[in-house]
Amino acid sequence: MAQHVRDIMTGAPAAVEPLTSVRDVARLMRDQDLGAVLVMEGDELRGLVSDRDLVVRVLGEGADPDRTTVVSVCSEEVVTVGSDERLGLVVERMREHSIRRVPVVDGGKVVGIVALGDLAMERDPESALADISAARPNR
Repeated sequence: MAQHVRDIMTGAPAAVEPLTSVRDVARLMRDQDLGAVLVMEGDELRGLVSDRDLVVRVLGEGADPDRTTVVSVCSEEVVTVGSDERLGLVVERMREHSIRRVPVVDGGKVVGIVALGDLAMERDPESALADISAARPNR
């Protein structure tokens, strides 16, 4: 059974620059079957944008997805963990901050991301969330 973040994280998470249009981010999410994308300025983590952010902060507000930049709708106060952290700490942080995804940062550099589904597949592989997370999307 995995004990550390490095054992279950997804390495090399998708990232975009702050001035990327929301439409381009949505297409990236569609094409790569992603629920979240990191917003990076060079090597600096500026935020995280989820599919829910796009719906609520762009579509729900009637904003133009071609003119709206991802930095204007992303979550800027991002909770992170290190790859050597124990999985229990990630669960605690997700619960404390009511979040579903946590970027993994080592030495100031983003090295991965951990999602709630990753934890479900590791901790409770028989759960409905684990089944859903492991399933291939239908297109």
